[in-house]
Amino acid sequence: MIHVLMQAGGAGDRLDIISLIANAGPVPKAVLGVLALMSLLSWYVIGAKWMYLGRAYRRSLRFVEQFWNSSLDDMWKEAENAAPSPVSEVFRAGYLELVKLRKRHAQVQAGGKADEGGLGDIESLERALARARTMAITEMENKVPFLATTASAAPFIGLFGTVWGIMNSFRNIGAKGAANLATVAPGIAEALVATAIGLVAAIPAVMGYNYLSRRIRVISAEMETFTNDFLNIIRRRFF
Repeated sequence: MIHVLMQAGGAGDRLDIISLIANAGPVPKAVLGVLALMSLLSWYVIGAKWMYLGRAYRRSLRFVEQFWNSSLDDMWKEAENAAPSPVSEVFRAGYLELVKLRKRHAQVQAGGKADEGGLGDIESLERALARARTMAITEMENKVPFLATTASAAPFIGLFGTVWGIMNSFRNIGAKGAANLATVAPGIAEALVATAIGLVAAIPAVMGYNYLSRRIRVISAEMETFTNDFLNIIRRRFF
């Protein structure tokens, strides 16, 4: 059917995709331009986040492995010198909060006052860890919602182009008083191109969003596990 439509036309008229885009009106060109831009940005986000999350996951696993074989002070030096990762950022926040708590306790004891540290200190440490974990997740999720926007909006933008092409077809029928393929083919072909470009933009965006969301959940679970382990170690050693 499509082959027949593309061969039907006036003298010298070509209905290949390039000719259709070149000879399309301003509205179809705007629709196709928006879809092409969304598709390019989606591929950029997918590629950039794929590399970023891959590095983050590998660095986090390496940091956790070193954490169980080193002291807290050694891991602080490692976190300062090594490339950052979500888990190392959580550790940094927890370690800095622990240092502040220990300094405050030392000042209280030096003043001859009773040390009232305990539950409040643990809660303060938990808040610092949770804040760092939230910031890390926010950084990992940056730009990813654009893929969801593209996945949901691109088919509708393509549908708008489809409706516009069909409207042009009916206008041509009314103007020429003939309902042959030469009259309706250009408008229908424009509609099909808009629909196809909309799907080309939406399908990779859906797949990329699902993949990246899963990677983020895996790293988030790793941070959650590390947070619980870190708190358990602090409770045993200092509280």
